[in-house]
Parts: sequence; C-alpha cells; structure tokens
Amino acid sequence: MATIGLDKLYYAKITEDEHGNETYGTPIQLAKAIEADIAVELMEAILYADDGADTTIKEFKSGTLTLGIDDIGVQSAQDLTGSTLDKNGVLISTGEDEPKPVAIGFRAKAANGNYRYFWLYRVIFGIPSTTLKTRGDSIEFSTPSIEGTITRRNKLDGLNKHPWKAEVTEGVSGVSNEVISGWFTTVYEPSYETEEIEEEEE
Repeated sequence: MATIGLDKLYYAKITEDEHGNETYGTPIQLAKAIEADIAVELMEAILYADDGADTTIKEFKSGTLTLGIDDIGVQSAQDLTGSTLDKNGVLISTGEDEPKPVAIGFRAKAANGNYRYFWLYRVIFGIPSTTLKTRGDSIEFSTPSIEGTITRRNKLDGLNKHPWKAEVTEGVSGVSNEVISGWFTTVYEPSYETEEIEEEEE
C-alpha cells in the first residue's frame, strides 16, 4: 500500500556479548524525520542444468539507509557516529571515530490512515552530510542527511535465523494492539509459536 507520511524516528544503542550477540537499549527519539530511503543488495546464485536456469537463490546481503532529518543533535551524533563532546560543549569529529551499530525504528502513514512500523536491527552510520548556501530572494531549507549500512544482526531469532528487519502494519488481521502500542518502547523481538520452531528443527 502507498505511504504518505513518515515520523517517529528512533534509535536504540546496541551492546554486544563476547559472541557478538546484540542486546538493545531503550529506544531514543533521533530527530524529526523528513525522508527515509532503504536500498537492499542481494546475493544471487543460479544453478544451470539442461541448458537452462534450474535453481535460483537470492539472499539478503546488506542494505543502505539514507535518512533526511531536521537536525541530528549532539547526543545522537555521539551515539551514531562516535564523535566526542569536549569540555566546552563543542562536538569534535576525528579520523579515528568508530561508529557503533544501532537499531533504527520508524513508521510510515499509509493512504488508508493506518501506519506501517519498522525496525532495522543493525545499522552503522557514517558522518552526516549537510548542504549550506547563502540566503537569496526566497527561503530554502537546508537539512542534514545521514547514511548507514544495514546488515543482519548476529543474534539468532527463534527460528535460528539472523533477522535484519521487522515490519508490521496496524489494522491487519492477527496484529495485536500490544505490538503496535509498544513498538517504540523496546526493539521488537521476533516471536514464534512452539510448533513452528519444532517443524523447522525436524
């Protein structure tokens, strides 16, 4: 379904154990969202047999998330890019900064008035870009954008897979109000019926 809006942009810091498995912190509002663009890259393999394509496999490899926002803010800049605030309140970016992975959540309004909710489980951002220009005869806004690489998370879900995205649309049959109301309270964790897990293991 077509979407006509974007808001509720959140991030959650990630803590990793010795195996790299992620634990998510409490979601923090990042900024007012202007635009979110997700581009996905797939790994593809084709098996040819009898002079034709017999089997095709396509799997998620990585993705790129480009966010247009009103202002990144000092705390978010530190959490997302690894920059440092000095004693005078000046944000310092260095060549040695190491951005930390975060989870990113947001929602998009559909044409019917309901919202589609998203969590991207592991995103590493680069340095925000900003275009500045002098004021002319008309008012033109200049806003920052920030680009991150989306990867699957290290932590396995209940089906022993590595999720990279969670997505749900409110108002759809089977989607509970609790899932929607708590979407930005914690990073959504996949939940499966016991029977489905047993079938996967067989």
